[in-house]
Amino acid sequence: MSIAVTELRPGTTIELDKQVFTVVEYNHIKMGRGGAIVRVKLKNLDTGNSTEKTFKSNDKVERAHIERKQMQFIFISGDEYNFMDQETFEQFALTKDIIGDAPNYIKEGDIVQINMHEGRVIGVELPASVALKVKETGSGFKGDSVSNIMKPATLETGFVTQVPMFVKEGEMVLVNTKTGAYIERA
Repeated sequence: MSIAVTELRPGTTIELDKQVFTVVEYNHIKMGRGGAIVRVKLKNLDTGNSTEKTFKSNDKVERAHIERKQMQFIFISGDEYNFMDQETFEQFALTKDIIGDAPNYIKEGDIVQINMHEGRVIGVELPASVALKVKETGSGFKGDSVSNIMKPATLETGFVTQVPMFVKEGEMVLVNTKTGAYIERA
């Protein structure tokens, strides 16, 4: 299905030169006397590389059909992460280069959204934030409950993030999956 480049927004997936891209940034630029142009920053979903492309405002591009499936993360086997389709119970083994930094935020049994294009897995879509248990962290000191001093904390997935001094081992914290930053106690 063709869409006008003026309808592109961050997160839209398109096909160019038989490759699938997602729009990262979108700028509509009005020229003085001439027509407008659309400048987009695209991320190649196969290679992970970013590129910039400029279109005339009346150009059209092909929208990529992305199939989204709910899958359960079931276990790690070597360097492969195994997921199970929640409808067909079919299992998929995915490598770290496909799923990116998702292992920092998911644990066995979690349900995540897997994005597929023409039967091929192209990535994992995580929620904006996840609740994870603090496995290990240094102890805070009396009076540190109001300060903004941070300390490292290892979460149950093995991911290390900075948390406020008042957070203790065993507590659940909310973590932003885009930045890895602590949000609040869960």
